[in-house]
Amino acid sequence: MANDIKSREIAFLIIKKVLDDGATLDGAIDHYSRDISSKDRGFIRHVCTTVIRRLGQLDKIINSCTKTKLGNTQMAIRHVLRLGLAQLLFSEVPAHAAVNTSVELVDKKVSKKLQYLKNTVNAVLRKVDREREELLKKSSNTRLNFPKWLLQSWDQRYGQSTVKDMLGAMLEEAPLDLSLKPDCDAALWAEKLKGKVVPDGGVRITKAGKVVEIEGYFDGIWWVQDMAARIPARLLGLSSGDRVLDLCAAPGGKAAQSAAAGALVTAVDFSTGRMKRLGENMARLDLKVDVITSDVLTYAPEEKYDYILLDAPCSSTGTIRRHPEILHIRRKEDVIQMVEIQTKMLDHAQTLLKEGGVLIYCVCSLEQEEGPDQIKALLERHGSLKRKEIKLSEMPELDQAILETGDVQTLPHYAQGGMDGFFISRIIKT
Repeated sequence: MANDIKSREIAFLIIKKVLDDGATLDGAIDHYSRDISSKDRGFIRHVCTTVIRRLGQLDKIINSCTKTKLGNTQMAIRHVLRLGLAQLLFSEVPAHAAVNTSVELVDKKVSKKLQYLKNTVNAVLRKVDREREELLKKSSNTRLNFPKWLLQSWDQRYGQSTVKDMLGAMLEEAPLDLSLKPDCDAALWAEKLKGKVVPDGGVRITKAGKVVEIEGYFDGIWWVQDMAARIPARLLGLSSGDRVLDLCAAPGGKAAQSAAAGALVTAVDFSTGRMKRLGENMARLDLKVDVITSDVLTYAPEEKYDYILLDAPCSSTGTIRRHPEILHIRRKEDVIQMVEIQTKMLDHAQTLLKEGGVLIYCVCSLEQEEGPDQIKALLERHGSLKRKEIKLSEMPELDQAILETGDVQTLPHYAQGGMDGFFISRIIKT
């Protein structure tokens, strides 16, 4: 575990960029990647992720240990304390290293007009070290870390008991899931990568490090794809030679699944940068995909498709365990805007579907409006569309994810080690 001040300085800057500027965690880490040594990368990601995940708990402790509340003008000091507490309470950093580097961080990264609070940082962290058990108990409610609008939404849809399990899973470090090409031996690769085979044939590894440094990456053996994200393409039921349209396809995990199964894939997305990445991924995997950069809402192919997969833009609340910054940058209004976009995309996608064709709609969301409500409204608008219910036999060891309607909703605490939250519905045009 890193004990130097340089790693704390970078972690401090990343936290500022995420919490003050609204950057994504991955984007902030990439921004400072040139300054991050390979030996410190894991520590920096861990401590930053911990701060962002447990912000409510950390702030409750800070507020209880400071006589005067730290306001917006003292936000830099609060960030220092957050980083210090994350190390003291949720990592293996020795107490003296957490305290001393935090005090030093005030000297190095905080403006001179806030230097008078350096003794406060020292006093708060030493107090927390002495009283950690009592303070942890007082701040143990994991709901502190989640915005009220999300908690209300989830309580209403899932019930508080299930929500408690969901929150617990979201606060844990997510493993890395890999999808293998069909001709690869999953057991062999699990052994090579010191991971394990999951029920759908993927490989799950923990503490993976940099993706490009994992064996098999440059050989195109596998691609990164969460266990839940593999379900939509699988439910299409493709055979070799089938034509499939993958809408909002970047960065290409589902397109890779379909292409690896022998399907003829057309991948459409509006982002030039993301489609360039998709093309690079397909080249690395040696998979043939027809890549088209276009707005999904205006894409007009000459022929209609038997199979369409629409992985629509969404609130991404199902990916909080991997992207905890969503807790701090998403608002209820964002969900409403996403629903409008999804509705337009669904209406357009169904016009590109042949009679008898299959449409998979999926979103990495836990929200009622983006999932069940969206499909209910779709079927009411278009009498030619019917739900093709997803069966228990199609969901090995995930029967709890199948809803009464025949749709699927995975939750973060499903499966050992967790998974992303995905809503999936399968539609046919009669």
